[in-house]
Amino acid sequence: MKLYLVPTPIGNLEDITLRALRVLKEVDGILAEDTRVTGKLLKHFEVSTPMSPFHQNNEHSKLEYVCGQMEAGKTLALVTDAGTPGISDPGFLLVRECIRKNIPVECLPGATAFVPALVNSGLPSDRFLFEGFLPHKKGRQTRLKELALEEKTIILYESPHRIIKTLKELAEYFGGERQASISRELSKLFEETVRGTLSDLVEHFTKYEPRGEFVLILAGAN
Repeated sequence: MKLYLVPTPIGNLEDITLRALRVLKEVDGILAEDTRVTGKLLKHFEVSTPMSPFHQNNEHSKLEYVCGQMEAGKTLALVTDAGTPGISDPGFLLVRECIRKNIPVECLPGATAFVPALVNSGLPSDRFLFEGFLPHKKGRQTRLKELALEEKTIILYESPHRIIKTLKELAEYFGGERQASISRELSKLFEETVRGTLSDLVEHFTKYEPRGEFVLILAGAN
């Protein structure tokens, strides 16, 4: 009886650990955010463990069933499409419920997008705030005003179709001269990091079409 949280590569398949592969082969079942995505990973590494879907649209309804399986003696692994479960991905609710039911939980170390983006930004990394995705509508302006005063380095996630809008809003609330760094397609063939002021980044991604998932690192307020 146990739940393993298993990080998966954010791009390059070589970033999976030997331990992660062993666990995925040994558990009774794998809970996957998207079985099609995870299926490609498992096929590549010749892992035949059965999968079942566990994502933000069904995690509430499946909590009791999944915990019941573990209470009956099964060992399960939770994976998301890329990176570490629970970091802007499903996982928190299941971990909390397992702890409540005294089901052992173990998180393996592994890939997550914000760490290489932060270290590679050249901005202070000794103290930082991981914000993840900003609210899309309700509370967005309030949160931007709060973050503009934050003195720690700030980490945001953003999608390609929202990145320019977000950069313009950040420039409005933080000031166009605030230093920032954007990393995209981390560990993949077209990995790129662009550094400069928020105004520079707006200009860059207005000129070059944004592609891939973005990690945005912002200097804290002086």
